[in-house]
Amino acid sequence: MKKITHGIASLIVASILFFACTSKQKSDKELPRIAIAGLLIESSTFSPAVTHEDAFRTFTGDSIFNLYSFFSPDSLIINEAIWLPTLRASATPGGIVTREAYESLVQKTLNRLEDALPLDGLFFDIHGAMSVQGLDDPEGDFIVRIREVIGTDVVISTCMDLHGSVTPRLAQNTDLITCFRLAPHEDALESRRRAVTNLLSRLKSGKGKPAYKAWVPVPILLPGEKTSTRVEPGRSLYAAIPSVLDNNNVIDASIWMSYPWADEPRNHGVIVTYGDDKEAVGKAAEKLAEHYWSVRHDFEFVAPTTTWEEALQKAIASNKKPFIISDMGDNPTAGGAGDVTWTLTRILENPEFKKSNGKSIIYASIPGEAFVNRAVELGVGGQIDATAGAEVDNRYAPPVRIKGTITAIEHKEGRDQVEVVVKSGNASVIVTKKRTAYHYEKAFTRLGLNPRETDIVVVKIGYLVPELYNMRADWIMALTPGGVDQDLMRLDYKRINRPMFPLDKDMPDPDLSAQFIPLSNNIKR
Repeated sequence: MKKITHGIASLIVASILFFACTSKQKSDKELPRIAIAGLLIESSTFSPAVTHEDAFRTFTGDSIFNLYSFFSPDSLIINEAIWLPTLRASATPGGIVTREAYESLVQKTLNRLEDALPLDGLFFDIHGAMSVQGLDDPEGDFIVRIREVIGTDVVISTCMDLHGSVTPRLAQNTDLITCFRLAPHEDALESRRRAVTNLLSRLKSGKGKPAYKAWVPVPILLPGEKTSTRVEPGRSLYAAIPSVLDNNNVIDASIWMSYPWADEPRNHGVIVTYGDDKEAVGKAAEKLAEHYWSVRHDFEFVAPTTTWEEALQKAIASNKKPFIISDMGDNPTAGGAGDVTWTLTRILENPEFKKSNGKSIIYASIPGEAFVNRAVELGVGGQIDATAGAEVDNRYAPPVRIKGTITAIEHKEGRDQVEVVVKSGNASVIVTKKRTAYHYEKAFTRLGLNPRETDIVVVKIGYLVPELYNMRADWIMALTPGGVDQDLMRLDYKRINRPMFPLDKDMPDPDLSAQFIPLSNNIKR
């Protein structure tokens, strides 16, 4: 009796396992196969810096999931498809990317995509402002080469930075395209999630590619610090996007401000809308384009902006602390070389920061590998007298001499980065092995610095990221020189389309009619 009971129990268990496996196989078969790939950098052609492959942080396979919180194991999205992460690489903004680096990263991605075939969809994560030696529109080139591997039946959903550029080639070879709606980009993950959920929706519903895509070029090119959505008119312009959306009729709409520090024909504002109703898609694109053009004269810098000399005078005269000055022209997070010494040279020469009762100032930061290596040899408390900076961009000033006491040395775990703080009079100068930007309070405090109790903090960035913005007691942006000079009138443009506002202030009104982009059923090369 026990043997019979045991046999029946075994049969029941086997049956349950069989049907469970059969059900799972059927479920997996019904799930769409979606690959993930991405290549992100914005790069200035007005900087002498060059970006090599080792500047990119590259993730492959399942490690890519860690970059997106919406792919966490307990998320709903992770179970909605068979996800096939391939390669995702990103670099701090910098100079033009070498052709060798680009070809290497693209080919590695294509190889992994080929291994992942067949596919139903692709989530394509790019910035949109990458410049590559000898190549216009690299993202457009990349997506063409992707199409040649995965075919034209696959639905591609692309997410971009709003400071990227969208050519007709990129627009045609993608199917669902969106970009961030906030600057600073506090909605970066939300936007990427939108790209993924839009893709899942079209695949699961069986609707596939939207029937229509409208593209409108808007001849406006503005520095990023004039396009913040914290203030008008950027705030209202981007807030208008939801008003033109209409379920499947107009699935999504996006506004690209583009990137002014690359002298390329593709760089200008763009509106893209898509959906299943041609008239609605076209009207939505034209409405946003007309709104953008109508407010072109209203864009101003997100904070008071002036010369370095006046900015420093205001900071010294102020009783508010920290008084933050943005050293904008060499901002490494916008594509500057990060090692222009023009500003720091003037700080160290200023008698205010040598007086015993003078104002205190933090400068963040200047790269100098040899300087850092010497500081490490001397150790904390040691006296150093050496030069740093201007190894890449020496057009405005030579390497700067920094003489003082080493107050901190920090080795960043997991990265080939060392930070050193040198106290020279009342100035605390952060010198790094590799260029970097300082966005967070902890980046200062772990070096023994207290920015909240410092009179003046100078950072090599443009508009302040949220944490610094909330910390500031006062703030001004200085029009300093560098590869991402915010005064576009000082840049020697030769290749962008003209006329272009505000370079050509009296240009006639452009044609802002919607141009319908063909579907990706045929590859546009």
